[in-house]
Amino acid sequence: LVQMIVETFEKNLAQFTGAPYVVATDCCTHAIEMCMRYDKIKKIKSFPCYTYLSVPMTLVKLGIKFKYNSKHWLGEYNFEGTRIWDSARLLHPKMYRRGQLQCISFGNGKPLDNKRGGAILCGTAKEYEILKQLSHDGRNPKYKKWVEQKEFRVGYHYNMPFEHAEQCNKLLNEYKKKESHLPHMSEYPDCRLIKIKG
Repeated sequence: LVQMIVETFEKNLAQFTGAPYVVATDCCTHAIEMCMRYDKIKKIKSFPCYTYLSVPMTLVKLGIKFKYNSKHWLGEYNFEGTRIWDSARLLHPKMYRRGQLQCISFGNGKPLDNKRGGAILCGTAKEYEILKQLSHDGRNPKYKKWVEQKEFRVGYHYNMPFEHAEQCNKLLNEYKKKESHLPHMSEYPDCRLIKIKG
């Protein structure tokens, strides 16, 4: 029942965004991290310096080389040189970009203003299966009990709790009724001015 609640939200969000598959996560930052891990990213040409602190923190943690650019963005931006997007402030019908991995946020002030949550829009069953396992401690959903599974991929405790999925689903159904789904704006500090120690 718990997993069904999460899957219901994933299917609802997939239908709204036009993505073939959606992986619900506990936050957008972890969605970005898993996409970077999945695509084995070693270097990013550049991404906007005006973004949330957790983004460069994650890249430093993963040992990914990167540069900032001074582009101002609305709704989403691409990590240049990759197919990964930080779509934290965007949620509109048919927003999915074919062949890309888009990471959404459901935190405070976001289009779905939940306490916490995130998701990855992806295009293939393989991406869904592996990213789902990555978000769920390496667990394969085909096993009802994880103790029955004898072989695991390395995974992380980044799955969306069913209570958040239930609330996000209600918020999404209300959000669909809105006449406009404009990207949200936010002012972020210039991350070039901060120093991150490893």
